[in-house]
Amino acid sequence: MKICAIICEYNPFHNGHLYQLNKAREISGADAVVCIMSGNFVQRGEAAIMEKHVRAQHAVTAGADVVLELLTPFATATAELFAKGAIHLLSSIPAIQTLCFGAETAQKTAFLLAAKYLNDEPVEVSEKIKQIVQSGQSYAKARAQAFAGFIPFDLLTSPNNILGVEYTKAILAKGANIDILPIQRMGADYTDKTARANFSSASAIRKQLANAEVLQSNLPPYVLKALPFTAENNLELLEKHAILSRSLEDIARVCDCTEGLENAFKNAALSPVSFTQTLTSARYTASRIRRIALQNLLHIDKKLIFDSLNNPLYLRVLACKKERNDVLSALSESKLPLLIRAHDEDTLSNEAKACYLADVYAEEIY
Repeated sequence: MKICAIICEYNPFHNGHLYQLNKAREISGADAVVCIMSGNFVQRGEAAIMEKHVRAQHAVTAGADVVLELLTPFATATAELFAKGAIHLLSSIPAIQTLCFGAETAQKTAFLLAAKYLNDEPVEVSEKIKQIVQSGQSYAKARAQAFAGFIPFDLLTSPNNILGVEYTKAILAKGANIDILPIQRMGADYTDKTARANFSSASAIRKQLANAEVLQSNLPPYVLKALPFTAENNLELLEKHAILSRSLEDIARVCDCTEGLENAFKNAALSPVSFTQTLTSARYTASRIRRIALQNLLHIDKKLIFDSLNNPLYLRVLACKKERNDVLSALSESKLPLLIRAHDEDTLSNEAKACYLADVYAEEIY
């Protein structure tokens, strides 16, 4: 069996996702499409707009054959670790031959070239990145500037391109036998919050939950029916409580919480305004601040992430087409156990069990 994989969040599933799903099947010529989707929390450090099993069912209704969960320690991490975690899981499945992703620049050779440069970073580029970061810029902007002349600038600055490069890097570093299939992204950019006809971004749709016209033109009917009509939640109240209740040492163990940021978080937790309003700067992006706060709440630290990356884990099925037991059979040929039924996790041990418990805790917090 030949499977095409898609790494996704579907927060929520919209027309652009449907377009990509159909193109992935058509162009790859795959026998099945398997999505690996973030759970109840997403890479921007936020709670998903709908529970993971609901979003997974939307993907299956749209045409996906199976949806696996991108485990919480990876789903809430930086783009690099998000990609590494997804490829760590997907590369264990022999039938997965292609990874399809949306991109602002749909040129396979450009992604392969960029990934090779990034995996073998020239010394002079490393030094330039350090200098730019020390001047007060974020690492992502510093990297894009330092690699100018080696890598097209938009590959390291456009959001979907960035993820595509990280997926390609992870595939090459892992030595995985997975081909890449970039698909030209339709409509608005990932971070574009402007409502558009048919192809608004997920970010824009989440901002327009009270606008029925926008929702109807951008979402399949089965997603629209399930969509909550409020985006309010108390996530940051929980995050502030978690910051205040944990020690500075515990907070500092969270990925990207460096340079004394744990002290800044302690002070910011006492403020009536949000962490992002208080702590975002040219050096510390809003997404980085949100991820630190969320990972602290979920007790996801560097050790858990890297233990999960460097050890066998599991494949957790969120949804499956009823008639596609053949796809589940292909997934069961993975080196990792397939979790479908209650108590399948009882066979897990050590690092896999720790990762599973983090997933369970995230479900409880959600």
